[in-house]
Amino acid sequence: MPTKITPEVLRVEALLFAAGKPLGVKEITQALGVDDYRPIQAAVRILQENYAHRQSALEVRRVGDRYALQLREEWVSTVHSVTPVEMAPRTLRTLTLIAYHQPIFQSALVRMVGDSAYEEVQRLRGMNLIRTEPSGATLELTTTRRFAEYFGIASTKPEDIRRFLEQKLGVTSAPSEPSPAEATPPPAPVPVPAADATAADPPGP
Repeated sequence: MPTKITPEVLRVEALLFAAGKPLGVKEITQALGVDDYRPIQAAVRILQENYAHRQSALEVRRVGDRYALQLREEWVSTVHSVTPVEMAPRTLRTLTLIAYHQPIFQSALVRMVGDSAYEEVQRLRGMNLIRTEPSGATLELTTTRRFAEYFGIASTKPEDIRRFLEQKLGVTSAPSEPSPAEATPPPAPVPVPAADATAADPPGP
C-alpha cells in the first residue's frame, strides 16, 4: 500500500517535473531551500513507491545517484511524433557512441564520457532515439527505428548503422572499451643476470 502523500512529497514531484532531467537528493534539497537532506530522501522514496503502485504513464526512476520523473518505456513511442529533437553537441556525441558500439552497456558508456552519460541516456531515451533494457546492475543501450528514420538510414541493423556513420558522417573510429587483452600490460621482460666478472678473470698466480 503506497504511503500517504505529504506536501513535501508534492514539492519534490513538482521539482522533478519542472527540471526535465535527473536530479540528485542534494540538488533537490538545495532547490527547495531545506537544510536537512534526509526528509527529501524519504520524500523521493515515497514518490517512487507511489508511482510504482498507481496507473500512470509516468514513473520515478533512479538514474545513477539521481532521480527522474519520466515516461514509462511502453509509452515513449506514443509521444515521439510530437517530441522535438534538438541535441547539444555533448548529446549528439553520446548518441554517436551508442550507435557505433551498440549494443553497449551504460556502465561502459559512463567510462567513456563520464557521469554525464546518465543524464544523456535519459534525454535520448525521452527522444525515443535509444532503447534501454535492464542487464544485471546496468542497462543495455541500442538505437531505435526512430533513430534510423531521423538520420535517413534505411536499415536498423547495428552493422549498417556503423557503416553509415563511417561513410556518410566520416566517423572512422570511436572511443571504445579496451578488451581484456588490450587492457592488460605486457609482462615485464625477465632480467638476464650479467656474467660474473670474477669468473672471467684469469686465475691468480
